[in-house]
Amino acid sequence: MTKSSYPQAFESAIAIGNRVKRGTLKASDLLAAQIERIQKYDQAVNAVVVRDFDEARREAERMDRIVQHGSERQKQMLGPLAGVPITVKESYDLKGLPSTFGRVEMRANIAQSDALMVSRLKQAGAIVMGKTNVPVRLSDWQSFNPIYGTTNNPYDLTRVPGGSSGGGAAALAAGFSFLELGSDIGGSIRGPAHFCGVFGHKPSIGVLSGAGHALPDALATADLVAYGPLARQARDLRLAFDLALGDDVSRHSLLSPATRLSKPSGWRVALLSDAKTCPVDREIVKGLEALGDRLENLGVKLQREGPPIELGQLHKLYIRMLRAATSRGLSDQVFKEQAEVAEAYRQGIRQEKKGYDYYAWMVQANTMSHREWLQAHEQRMALGRVWAAWFEDVDVLLCPVASMPAFHHRQSGERWERMIPVNGQQQPSTQTMFWAGMSTLCGLPGTAVPAGQTAEGLPYGVQVIGPRDGDWITLAFAELLEKYADCGFKPPKDFPG
Repeated sequence: MTKSSYPQAFESAIAIGNRVKRGTLKASDLLAAQIERIQKYDQAVNAVVVRDFDEARREAERMDRIVQHGSERQKQMLGPLAGVPITVKESYDLKGLPSTFGRVEMRANIAQSDALMVSRLKQAGAIVMGKTNVPVRLSDWQSFNPIYGTTNNPYDLTRVPGGSSGGGAAALAAGFSFLELGSDIGGSIRGPAHFCGVFGHKPSIGVLSGAGHALPDALATADLVAYGPLARQARDLRLAFDLALGDDVSRHSLLSPATRLSKPSGWRVALLSDAKTCPVDREIVKGLEALGDRLENLGVKLQREGPPIELGQLHKLYIRMLRAATSRGLSDQVFKEQAEVAEAYRQGIRQEKKGYDYYAWMVQANTMSHREWLQAHEQRMALGRVWAAWFEDVDVLLCPVASMPAFHHRQSGERWERMIPVNGQQQPSTQTMFWAGMSTLCGLPGTAVPAGQTAEGLPYGVQVIGPRDGDWITLAFAELLEKYADCGFKPPKDFPG
């Protein structure tokens, strides 16, 4: 292979696929380079924890045979991801490999077929090399479990890559993979994208299918959860979204960007860089405000305020709906114990802390009655109407993805007990889910875009939120940010391309 044809670890997935189809890059050479890179660097990162290299080699060789000796019809049928090596989150089924969700008791849960979105990317030519790390039950903004261990952030190995799609974001940032599939209910795509400096898209609720992303004991899809792609470039993210969408009927209900949005001056953008409900690191706030300045200089119509919603109410309601959605995983004994605690709060024997009390909200949500859930759902629907009315005059809202950049590993104690320093003050690690809930509660699309780096060289992102079913709108704005506003992926210094 000549130097000019050698694959670059941080190249666009679209560009790589085009090179394979033209025959200027062999899929088997590309895959060999990626495997070599994983074997060289992943011991430090621990991102690609389930490997399927032999099957990937067979598929790459098949791709090369088509390019070199196939009929014109076979060549024309090669998809846009022809020969592109990718990874998927451990929780997605990949035939013949375990799907454990980080749970030891699920080691023997071997997938009998591929998840739907995995199969759609394969049909487009993608070669799946393996699966990436997650926290136990996908329930943390870190990625560690007793089966596969701890995943580290490529920008600083002493810090977290985020969770629960943390292994995937780390794999992209380190140049191991060209695309990734994740899932998100509490920021599990957007948080890792923010911490690892890549793009991630949490679709509008129900747009992309989660078929093949569940353990055998869970037949129903949980409320609030969404499934979506991560990538290093905005156009790769859009392509992965479209391929995963396929010919689903939901495609026909998605909102197309208006003609005026073809240029920066046509956009109407709101910026909310900070909130008392969840204070944000000053460096991130400063960076997002500077981004707002750049957008104004491009002619974007910018307002520096969010929607007319009481943000504290939104956050508490989101935590209640989130924990209610995940409560089916509680054992009978834990449910009984939490019900007793929740009753103590209701009777005033225990008092909620003022402002933020994750534990109180959690136990009450985990044990709420169906009538209480219906009442909370009505509140959610009312907020959805406020969002819809507001988005008649605003195209997208820009806000933080999280309140801090990647933090140092914290694996002891319960999540709500772990404290993270933000501007010199200790903030519960769960509080930063406020920013995830901004879009998740009412099923809005949220696209995480790399927006800059702190003085320590840690990436941070900006979240682009749009109207319900406005996925193509937020993805289009992500491309605008990358093209015009100095946003985008910047490789970690210890992982050269």
